[in-house]
Amino acid sequence: MTLRSAPDKPVYIRLREVITDAILTGRFSDGDSLPSVRALAAEEGANPLTVAKAYQGFQDEGLVLVRRGIGMFVAPGARARLRESEREQFIKSDWPQIAERMKRLGIEPADLVAEV
Repeated sequence: MTLRSAPDKPVYIRLREVITDAILTGRFSDGDSLPSVRALAAEEGANPLTVAKAYQGFQDEGLVLVRRGIGMFVAPGARARLRESEREQFIKSDWPQIAERMKRLGIEPADLVAEV
């Protein structure tokens, strides 16, 4: 995992994106143990309090479960919920900008399919 390069975003948001990507790509599956706050802070070069804030957001949303004395785990169904949330975000926020840029550049959807 590495922090996405988006210096305009707060570090805890970038950490959330890193963790989300790891869950969506299958690095962490439902029920898997997540790195400890200290381990993730060391891996990402972040402050442990910032990592704790990112994890707390996932916990508040029910995507991460804490087992006292054992660690943090990806909650059952978290991957599916994150996929749906990310998909909705893409369609509502990202896609309109992409579609507009494609229009300005004269790119047709078939052009993109041909590239794949």
